[in-house]
Amino acid sequence: MASSERRVLVTGATGYIGGRLVPRLLAAGYAVRVLVRSPEKLRDVPWAGDVEVAKGDLGDPSTLEAACEGVDVFYYLVHSMGGKKDFEQAEEESAQNVAAAVAAAGVSRVVYLGGLHPVHGELSPHLRSRVEVGRILLGSGVPTAALQAGVVIGSGSTSFEMIRHLTEVLPYMPAPKWVRNHIQPIAVRDVLYYLVKCAELPPEVNRTFDIGGPDVLRYGQMMNGYALEAGLKQRPIAALPVLTPWLASQWVNLVTPIPRALAMPIIASLQFDCVTHEHDIRTFIPDPEGGLTRYRRAVRLALEKEKAGEVETSWQDAFVEGAVSDPLPSDPEWAGHTVFLDVKERATPAAPADLWRVIEGIGGQNGWYSFPLAWAVRGWMDKLVGGVGLRRGRRSATRLNTGDALDFWRVEQIDRGEFLRLRAEMRVPGRAWLEMRARPAQGGGSVYQQRAVFFPRGLGGRLYWFAILPFHGVIFNGMANRITATAAAATAGSARSA
Repeated sequence: MASSERRVLVTGATGYIGGRLVPRLLAAGYAVRVLVRSPEKLRDVPWAGDVEVAKGDLGDPSTLEAACEGVDVFYYLVHSMGGKKDFEQAEEESAQNVAAAVAAAGVSRVVYLGGLHPVHGELSPHLRSRVEVGRILLGSGVPTAALQAGVVIGSGSTSFEMIRHLTEVLPYMPAPKWVRNHIQPIAVRDVLYYLVKCAELPPEVNRTFDIGGPDVLRYGQMMNGYALEAGLKQRPIAALPVLTPWLASQWVNLVTPIPRALAMPIIASLQFDCVTHEHDIRTFIPDPEGGLTRYRRAVRLALEKEKAGEVETSWQDAFVEGAVSDPLPSDPEWAGHTVFLDVKERATPAAPADLWRVIEGIGGQNGWYSFPLAWAVRGWMDKLVGGVGLRRGRRSATRLNTGDALDFWRVEQIDRGEFLRLRAEMRVPGRAWLEMRARPAQGGGSVYQQRAVFFPRGLGGRLYWFAILPFHGVIFNGMANRITATAAAATAGSARSA
């Protein structure tokens, strides 16, 4: 059957790998359906109009049944990276739901991306869970290709960003003893190549495949390989036996933008040598043209993508465990909650387009236009309790899309040119949003409107709001004043140039 006649279902399409796989499957001629919990997150992705979107969840068998109808290949790219104690049970149940659904729907192949792991020894909970998911899918009765990859190197990948920030921030690296372990990294482009080609595997193939790049390195060598490609001096590294995985994750959480919940599973997987035990996939899928990507070239490509602002997907897109995901009710004052509001409005001679450019460019390297120290302290406080912190940044310096991470916020709604709503993902005793709006003013110029909304949780939430209320007077007033002043200066500058 030609690829143009085949339908594939991709789960995890809002994630790092899934978001990159979808356009490549489309380019290969497949009809693509994606299964997502929140379809609105796909509103601004370039390929949104080229796919069929099904709303559902792997934990809900009824949505899986409908999503699998007419599907030839099922891509299982969903993993829990959070800290829930029951995540292993939840992942096992999801895998069992998928196994039953694909068998009932007559799906011809399942493709799963798991993790490299040692043959012997006790596995970390996350690796153990990935192995179990693969086992369930392989036993589903539907031919399954379970790819097992280690450290994935690409612009925006968690592993790459961890290496990058550790290397750039620390001139001397006190590190756990696992920096001496051997790692076989693989470029994200090669992972995607294998995933696409797996749709063409013959029906008798039902097994795991180890996949890795051509280089086997120590983790310390990977860091210094990054340093050379980034034009930095190589870093002295001291392996310390006292740094347990838990302590190391705290260290990574504080030194890098990677939150503890994402760092922990990566660090736990590095406790053993993480290398391939076979390369049997070459029997069925030839190496990509030009061969598999070497580590330093993968780093170079990732740096070029980031410099050019062409990062397709990022670790920032990952769901933050414990962060609120419910949207703000259309009228929070009638939502049945106690609600606290901070509203600011400013008239400005700035053109609406200039005001909007300032609004959409907020955060990241551009900052928050008021009291930088206060924002930095709030970010560090969030990091200390395992949150995402302020240094998560933004993917593009000038453009925001629905679902984008923005420091410790998430873009919940954007009506380009007019309105931006951010949902808080920092640790707070309640639920919080920040809205910014630009609208034309009668007689010229524009009006800037800003609203902070907070639904407190219990007494602690109420005390939290009143404790920070004095700072709001400085921070939110400063934001409104600086944003409008910056926009007005841009309009004035354009007028002078004209």
